[in-house]
Amino acid sequence: MIAVILAVVGGYIFKPSHSAPAVSGLQVVASGYVPYTIAKQMVGEHAQVSMLLPPNAEPHAFEPTPGDMVAVHKADVFVYVSDDLEPWAKDVLGGAGANTRVVQLASTLPKSNDLHVWMDFDNVRTMARTLVGALAQADPSQAQVYQDNLAHFEEEISSLDNEFAHALANCQSREVVHVGHLAFSALAKRYNLKLSALAGASHDGEHSARKLADLVKYIRARNVKVVFTEEAVSPRLAQTVAVETGASLLPLYTIEHVSKDDFKKAVSYKELMRRNLENLKQGLVCQAS
Repeated sequence: MIAVILAVVGGYIFKPSHSAPAVSGLQVVASGYVPYTIAKQMVGEHAQVSMLLPPNAEPHAFEPTPGDMVAVHKADVFVYVSDDLEPWAKDVLGGAGANTRVVQLASTLPKSNDLHVWMDFDNVRTMARTLVGALAQADPSQAQVYQDNLAHFEEEISSLDNEFAHALANCQSREVVHVGHLAFSALAKRYNLKLSALAGASHDGEHSARKLADLVKYIRARNVKVVFTEEAVSPRLAQTVAVETGASLLPLYTIEHVSKDDFKKAVSYKELMRRNLENLKQGLVCQAS
């Protein structure tokens, strides 16, 4: 039985009751939702995909458990995004087996200070190619299947990229005022949007009283009608901004983690990004071009 570990973040093996039944061939274990959802599309019905990180869990900082070490030790492939995004990965890699393949997805991407590399469609295409290369090496008998699934995924991403470009070309506002961490910088840059965020680069970014007061003042002064938030942000914080400013709230999805409901439904990368597009169109008041 071949096993593959894909990691963005992890901590303990999450085996939900709705996991797919055991199958012969490739077993893929993803510790975060970004590699999980991509892997699901790459392997199709030819492998089992499960995830380490529970839905709604904090993805940026984690302490691997002994169970994680055992899983990596038994794996044929361990894939993660980057040492910067997952500083805990070095501890996991210490327990890798002699035959474990280690693949760092971001190693094939241009250097960037932005950890959320999957928010750029060029990057996510490259990440999928890197993943398929590892899958094909681990399971050569299904290499053509993985390549075909990759081709379909790349077509979807190209189409989605065009949708974003056309939908966001003509908007009343180009400023995304966001109560959350800076996960959307690459997305904003790609489509010529300006991102103003309350927090720093991670979910535990300091939401100081001064920062909050400055944001409220900024929203009032600019007469911002819609403020974007995200699933990991405290509802109280978002509601405080809404009450103080009168602005409406719309969610954006980081994809690095998802709700339990979205996990059960196996909501794809494409679907989550399309949600982002629909909310950006609404919040920025965009007209079809």
